[in-house]
This record gives sequence, structure tokens and C-alpha cells, in this order.
Amino acid sequence: MSKTHLFNNLNYETYNTQHGINKIVDIDLKEYGDVDTKLRRPTYYSVDPTHQDPYTPDLDDLVRLHYLVKTRKVTTVLEFGIGKSTLVLASALAQNKIDHSEKVSHLRRSNPFELHSIENNIGWIEHTKNNIKDKLGDSSQLVNLHYCSLEIGDFNGRMCSYYHNMPNICPDLIYLDGPDQFSAGGSLRGLGTNHPDRMPMAADILTIEHFLCPGTLIVLDGRTANARFLKCNLQRNWSHCHDSELDQHFFELIEEPLGPYNSDHIDFALGKGWYENSKHLLK
Repeated sequence: MSKTHLFNNLNYETYNTQHGINKIVDIDLKEYGDVDTKLRRPTYYSVDPTHQDPYTPDLDDLVRLHYLVKTRKVTTVLEFGIGKSTLVLASALAQNKIDHSEKVSHLRRSNPFELHSIENNIGWIEHTKNNIKDKLGDSSQLVNLHYCSLEIGDFNGRMCSYYHNMPNICPDLIYLDGPDQFSAGGSLRGLGTNHPDRMPMAADILTIEHFLCPGTLIVLDGRTANARFLKCNLQRNWSHCHDSELDQHFFELIEEPLGPYNSDHIDFALGKGWYENSKHLLK
């Protein structure tokens, strides 16, 4: 059972059957097993700088991403790191566009039904671009792939990494699944993240925090050290849930609406009374 309220009504098998998520990412269920299976990988699988093949996807993670975009009526997604998740996020946004275009046209959402995915590896961008065209057809137009160089920097004197030339958007869902720890250029007084016993430490969200609107959701896939870094430095009223069984972190910006336009968006996407009903999640 998930520790977060976000998935109270999610049945993985039923949802996957309805939306064909395993087919989008070429997973054979006969070989994979149960939809909510958590894969176990070798100890150094995710921290091997020589690893050049796409990481094997966790279908349960992808089902949850699709479910969040659909149930929260997300309009604009900012994704750090690209891959199978890019296909799934775009598929969910395409369905939202069909279901909610008329209503969203009356909201202040300047990038409706757009996925903006950031990547510092041009090879992954080209690989994903081909997959998007093959799998999504016309819906591929919703996807914007951004090459952004990556450098070591600091946040209040603490080593971290930053992407350059990020897209200038206001997302209502942020998925943090990049970068890896080996790609950042430069150093901070000779220090970097490029050691297998270190971990990625992205600070980009901190630089845009005060531009995010109440109701914004941040999802981290694993990356517990990075999640704790964000939790220590985020300054606004974010609820935080670490679901160790799912190996994911969730931050939700629970504040009163900024004004009538943000209120209209919240009422549409999350329901009237969302703020009052969510205040108990703050700690």
C-alpha cells in the first residue's frame, strides 16, 4: 500500500490495461510479471559510467506517472532526464488534451499540453526523438526536447549541479529523473559528483521555486539524497512524502491560490476546496 494519498484509487493492472502503458514502452507482460513488480538490479547498475544502454524501465513507476498526469489534469510537464518516461508523460498529456482542451483554453496556461524534457546527452535526445515519432504519431508534437549543458555549481556554498538554458515555462508537474552523477562539467574547489559512491544533486528546482504556483507537484524517482537536499532548501509550504516501497519522493506545493487565475486552475485540476483539504499534509 502506498504511503501517499496520491494513489489511493490506483489499481495498477486495470489502469495499465486501460491505457496500454506497457505497449508504449515495449514491455512484454509475460516476461515482466506483475505490473506493480519492483525490479532488482545489480549493485552498480545505475552508477556505472560506462553503461550506454537505456535503463530497464519499472512499469509501476510509469503507470503512476501516467496516472498523476491524468488524475491531476496536468497541462504542462517539466522533465529532467529523458527516456521511457518521456513517452508515457506525452501519452497522458495527449489524452488530457482530448479531454480538457476547451476548459483549459479559458485558463491562464500559456504552454497547454506540452512536455518539456531536459537532457545533457545529445545521443539520448536523438534516440528518444526516434522513439517518440514511432510510438506517439501526431502526439509527438506535444514533446519538446531540450539539450541543456550541465555544470557543477553551488547553492549557498553546497555543491550541486545546474542545467543551462532551461525552458522558460511554468509547469504544474515536475519529474526529476536526471541528471546522472557523471556528466556535469567543472568542479567546486576540485570536487564533483563523478564518483560511484556519490550521487546526483540537482538544484535547478530551487532556482525556480518562487515562480511555481500552488498545486505544483514534484516527483523524484529514487534520488533520496537529492530529495533531502531539496527538502532542506525549499522555502515555501511543500508537503513531502518519501514512499520507500515505491522508491519515490513527492513534493506538493500547498498554499492558498496566488489570485483568481491560479484559483481557477486549481479548481479545474485539483477540485474546489483543495487547499483546505490538503493543509493537513503539511508538517
